[in-house]
Amino acid sequence: MSEDNATKYREFCQFRRQIRGSSEYLIVGIDVAKTPHHAFFGTARGQSLLRRLIFENSCSGFEKLMERVSQLQTGHGLGKVVFALEPTGNYHKPLARWLQDQGQLLVLVSNHAISENRETLDGRWDKNDTKDSANIADLVSQGKCLFFEEPDEDLVELRTFLSLRKQLKKQAHSVRMQIRNGLVAKHFPELDQHWGTCMTENLAIVRWCLDPRMIVSLPFEAFVQRVTTKDRGLRQVKRLRKIHELSATSIGLPVNAAARFEAQSLVERFKDLEDRIKQTESKIQIVSRRFSAYSRLRTIPGFGPYVSSQVLARIGDPNRFQGRNQVIRLAGFDLNAKRSGKRSQSAVPVISKRGNSDLRYALFQAAKIASYHNADFRALFTRYLAGRQKERGITTKMRVKLAAKLLVIAWTLMRTDTDFNPSKLVV
Repeated sequence: MSEDNATKYREFCQFRRQIRGSSEYLIVGIDVAKTPHHAFFGTARGQSLLRRLIFENSCSGFEKLMERVSQLQTGHGLGKVVFALEPTGNYHKPLARWLQDQGQLLVLVSNHAISENRETLDGRWDKNDTKDSANIADLVSQGKCLFFEEPDEDLVELRTFLSLRKQLKKQAHSVRMQIRNGLVAKHFPELDQHWGTCMTENLAIVRWCLDPRMIVSLPFEAFVQRVTTKDRGLRQVKRLRKIHELSATSIGLPVNAAARFEAQSLVERFKDLEDRIKQTESKIQIVSRRFSAYSRLRTIPGFGPYVSSQVLARIGDPNRFQGRNQVIRLAGFDLNAKRSGKRSQSAVPVISKRGNSDLRYALFQAAKIASYHNADFRALFTRYLAGRQKERGITTKMRVKLAAKLLVIAWTLMRTDTDFNPSKLVV
């Protein structure tokens, strides 16, 4: 952790120890919106000083907030102030950055804690901006808040590229479903049964031969030449021959000019998205290589470029975690069970899923690859399954356990700046 972040973290830990019942702090709970924001001012002893201040999401609005803070500090003799925000998309980031530039103490309050605590204020679950800002301040007065991490520019850039990749992937999947469910299902439903994994051929059929009547009019060799760019062997020929045969008896609707234009537009859009995804992945690798830990993570079985970048981006500074349990909670792999009124043996623990879902998914994929292709991890996975092979869903559960172990290994390598050593893997 950088010296500046380390100092801020120590201040945060000290704040959490001192805040309960303190008479020194002015607590400013801010319900963040696109614009405007709502602020509540109170003390750690439950005193409300100003229930609502509405200020714009602009420099003048922020200055208005600070002016009222100064007035309340002077009027009530409060020497310290803490600002608390609920992370709301990207809306809170400009305000958070401005407050940090002013040298203010800033904390976050989790969305889940706010939801759970809302009803305790007045016994009602009613939600509004004024109540939410008071809710945030109430949680901070109990010390139930989170440290606001200030990552370096390279880490911010890496996370931004990963977020962009996720958005592009979602858009590409949406277009793919529009092609299959909006065009193929209507004009050539038999094609969906033989869609396959080669998107190049699929897109070529949709673009040039969406109408089965056009396929029928073409000799098989001409059809193959029209929709393929390379010879993929006998399997490819069998698939295309089956599609050519099915076109003769297709129940699809006629393809008019509008459908052909839609097919052309969707195929071009999908190809454009695929190109943008490749460019983004290239950028991700360029930024990832700036971190020495990236090459360390690549030595772990199952860790490819994407998984390594995802782990690197989410862990960030490995020294900000005090133990493996904190790292496991980061991905939501920590186990929870409802044991109230039950014997411990009858309570079935499940993972919380409260952490980062992208990190959790990437690690699960890494666990699958490692358990298939690496002898050491295959032996470890076999030991996990020993005596439990007949339990329902046990394979998935043990892969989740292996994914959590991979995360701890990755964190350890980042913290110690070493490569993966299979001899240290306890099988």
